Amino acid sequence: MLNYQLIMNRPRWLSTAKEFTQKLNPQHQIIRQKIKNDPYYRFQSLEEITIARELGIKIDVNQASVDDWLRLPGISIHQARILVKLVGMGVELLSIEDVAAALSVPVRRLKPLEPILDFCYYDPESLLNPQRINLNQAHVKQLEQLPFLSPTLAEQIIADRHQKGDYKNIVDFQQRLNLSGEIISQIMHYLIF
Repeated sequence: MLNYQLIMNRPRWLSTAKEFTQKLNPQHQIIRQKIKNDPYYRFQSLEEITIARELGIKIDVNQASVDDWLRLPGISIHQARILVKLVGMGVELLSIEDVAAALSVPVRRLKPLEPILDFCYYDPESLLNPQRINLNQAHVKQLEQLPFLSPTLAEQIIADRHQKGDYKNIVDFQQRLNLSGEIISQIMHYLIF
């Protein structure tokens, strides 16, 4: 009975040794605040990964951009590009083992990152997950299948690409073809570069 009373009478912030240590560590609080306030914060250590997990931060591997992957410690720009390109080609990453295999690294190296990685399955036929086409590799027939894209515009895209080279991003694409914001807002969800 005495132990129960001692536990119940202690302050809430002393509930665990871990919480106590974290509350007394000002550096921990500073990092926590930075992570919480900056959606593009690049994690520097496994401690920061733990803080991100506590804050509920997740990176959806099958929709992550190069910048998302670069937030993780130990992931190079080359590796980030490989992962994004694989997913863009239709490869679905369903586990940490899939990511390790794609990067040709041991699973144990990536395992500490797993708490903030989200492995979601997306049905390719779902309207919530439109099939995306690489604008720099697509041919006219593929482009014509995209909603809101006319056959004339599909031919203009191919002609411009052959004449001036690959599109760098959505802004470059819009400017080179002088497309309206309305057209871009309708088709941008179907394109990758």
